[in-house]
Amino acid sequence: MYRRLLKPALFRLDPEEAHHLTLRALAAASHLPAWPSLARTLTAPADPRLSQTLWGRAFASPVGLAAGLDKNAEAVPAFSALGFGFVEVGTVTPLAQPGNERPRLFRLPPDEALINRMGFNNVGVEAMHARLAALPARPAPVWVNIGKNKVTPNEEAVQDYLKCVRALQDVADAFVVNVSSPNTPGLRALQAAGDLAALVRAVLDEVEAGRVRTLNRPPVLVKLAPDLPPAGFEASVNAVLEAGADGLIVSNTTLSRDGLTHAHREEAGGLSGRPLTARSTELVRAAYRLTRGRVPIVGVGGIFTANDAYAKIRAGASLTEVYTALIYEGPGLPARLNRGLARLLTRDGFHHVTEAVGVEA
Repeated sequence: MYRRLLKPALFRLDPEEAHHLTLRALAAASHLPAWPSLARTLTAPADPRLSQTLWGRAFASPVGLAAGLDKNAEAVPAFSALGFGFVEVGTVTPLAQPGNERPRLFRLPPDEALINRMGFNNVGVEAMHARLAALPARPAPVWVNIGKNKVTPNEEAVQDYLKCVRALQDVADAFVVNVSSPNTPGLRALQAAGDLAALVRAVLDEVEAGRVRTLNRPPVLVKLAPDLPPAGFEASVNAVLEAGADGLIVSNTTLSRDGLTHAHREEAGGLSGRPLTARSTELVRAAYRLTRGRVPIVGVGGIFTANDAYAKIRAGASLTEVYTALIYEGPGLPARLNRGLARLLTRDGFHHVTEAVGVEA
């Protein structure tokens, strides 16, 4: 039904208008009594081989929703109802900001890709806190992706990340430090090893300080870009490890335009979707080799099929995330990925998904 009816109708709309329309519908569905929990009984994987406990938290599936789709935590129950093992909201900044001028989101259908230059448009930490605090239950962990406001200079960026942690620690199941979006001027400079290590240590110190106040110690993960040169990527991974971060997300959107065919390929912004499939998997493998499995890795970029997700798991990802494929494939995608992963584990003789992590690294 999505491919035949809903997708053609949505793709006739401006991409951002279609996004807002869909999000409003999911937000409304999130408030239907009992619907999210009932729907999840049909979509969440029943196969215990897909479940994991990481950082003391249970994940029914290794497939999660990437940041950027539900920037303001408007529809967490509805996304959980689709069968995701976890949901990442944000990017959120201390103060609300409108983001970049429109148009700022572009579809590239022949390439199964999106280009965005949204610029961290969001409602700010206070509004997000109110929404997450009002959730009646959490069938899946909710991660919060945090960033700096556009007007905050890099030399003061650490304080923005700390403000996000202070405001949201009691409602976040994990924090994702976003230093890799290409759409906030100067942000990617924070990936330099020295700056990144200092930032991660400061965030971790703030989380530890907040543990007494909130009785919650969410893990801290760092999201890296796919455009770092090999030496820079290695230095950033090592800096994250040495600073004590709890995990890595590999990777964010890319500035590369290799192989694209659609006219929108010339638009500025970060590219996501099918063109990142192979590149992000190789980076997961590189990160797993560098970390030697010491921290969990989340693989994201171009996951459209169970084989795509499985390749990232075999390369070293304990968890995976999708975004662009959900736009192209529809709400049935998480359940299809879960079923497909279970079949692939059976095919290869694995008794649990953790046995497949890193076998090809």
